[in-house]
Formats: sequence, structure tokens, C-alpha cells
Amino acid sequence: MTVTETSSKTQTETLPAGANAPVDSAAELLNAMAAMPAGHPSRASLRDRAIEAWLPLARHLAHRYSGRGEPTDDLVQTATVGLIKAVDKFDPERGVDFAGYAIPTIIGEIKRHFRDRTWSVRVPRRLQELRLAITEANATLTHSLGRSPTVADVATHLGVSEEDVLEGLEGARAYNATSLSTPISADGTTELGDTLGGEDYEYELAETRVALGPALATLDEREQKILTLRFYGNLTQSQIADQIGISQMHVSRLLTKALTKLRGQLAADTL
Repeated sequence: MTVTETSSKTQTETLPAGANAPVDSAAELLNAMAAMPAGHPSRASLRDRAIEAWLPLARHLAHRYSGRGEPTDDLVQTATVGLIKAVDKFDPERGVDFAGYAIPTIIGEIKRHFRDRTWSVRVPRRLQELRLAITEANATLTHSLGRSPTVADVATHLGVSEEDVLEGLEGARAYNATSLSTPISADGTTELGDTLGGEDYEYELAETRVALGPALATLDEREQKILTLRFYGNLTQSQIADQIGISQMHVSRLLTKALTKLRGQLAADTL
């Protein structure tokens, strides 16, 4: 079967009922436009008329992909962009009718829209394409096997490893996001966001305590006692002075010295 025969078959099988009416006139517009030089004043008008003549095809292809989470108006707009690209790049001298060239161009534009614009979280293109392949394989195998296919079935059908299939299934979770306001309890009083943990500052304190132990060991016994009484016993410098038997001024100097040594030790440990 030649390329021309294949294209004609695609047009016959894909065009909606009634879409064949403008084909002859639209083809004439495209041929006339192709025969004109790029800067001809009538070329822009012919281009607009050719696009309008083939808009029913773009709308038909857009509606084939409706119901998949995207507004139909957005799909029609995307299909129209594909149609415009097809009109601008079509070359009648290649012997392929316009419908055979435009249909894959428009469908490709729609599929790119789903691939690039509809994922809640962007994942690598390989995973996006793998998700589509897995979806198609599931439908095909379910029909041929008469049951839901296993991961091994899908892997064999696609010629990939089971790990690749599992990765594709995991990546598919990023296609749609779930709102944190989604109710998850029977009475609707508990939302998904209520189950998420918050920031726990105790972890930071735990790390500080772990690092503080070796640093305290570098202080002498009196410095350790002063720090303990001040920060764990919550005593004032005057009360510490009375317990140790030195002046409050001396306690202040020892406290400053001990804290300076601790800071230096902790800073050295983080390097």
C-alpha cells in the first residue's frame, strides 16, 4: 500500500460525517496558496479560508479526546493550532492529500498538550510516554486475556522490564493531584491535610544536644557546674556565687569564658 493510499484510507476512516463536503474546495485553496509566492498579497486570505474550511476536522479530532479531564474548548484550541501548523507546512507536490497529513499533525498537537500541560507534577518525558503505553497495553491485554493484566504481562507486551512498568505506574500518580481539603472520614470531619505532620523542632534540639555533649566535656569541672546551675537550675549569677563561694563578678567571667569555649568547639565540629 502506498503512502497516498494509506492517507486516503486514514481520511475515510477518521473524518466525521459531513466533513467531506468542503474537501474539494479546501484542497483547491491549499493548491492555490502553494502556487503563490510567499509574499503574494492574496496568500494570507487564502490561508485563512483554508483554515476555516478544515476547522470541522480539527473540532472532530478534539472531541475524540474530550472527557479526559481537559476542557473541550482548550482541546479545540489546541487542535486548531495543529491545523494551522498543517496548513502552513503542507506541500501538495508530495502527493499526499491534506487530510492524511493534517490528521496526525493535529492529533500530535493534542497529545503534546496532554503530555506537557495536564500533569499536576512534572515528571520526565520518558515516564509520561511510558504511562500512555501502559494504559494502552492494559486495554489491549484486558481484551485479549479476558482479565486484568499483571505487571509481568504488561512488561512482556511492551518489551520492557517489570521495574520499568512499576516506575511508570508510580509516575502516573503525578498526573492528578489530590486536594488537601479532600474528606477522608465517613462523617467528613477529617480532611487529608489533617493527617500530614508539621515541622517538629525537637529534631533540631536533639541534634544540638548530641553535639553539645562532647563540647561540654572540654570544659573543666567548675565551668561545667556553673553552666549546669545557670541553664538547668535556672539560678541567677548571685545564687551561683553563693553556692560555689566566689564573687558574682567572677561567676560572670567564668560563664562568659565557658560559653566562648563551647561556641568555638561547636563551630569546629561543624567544619
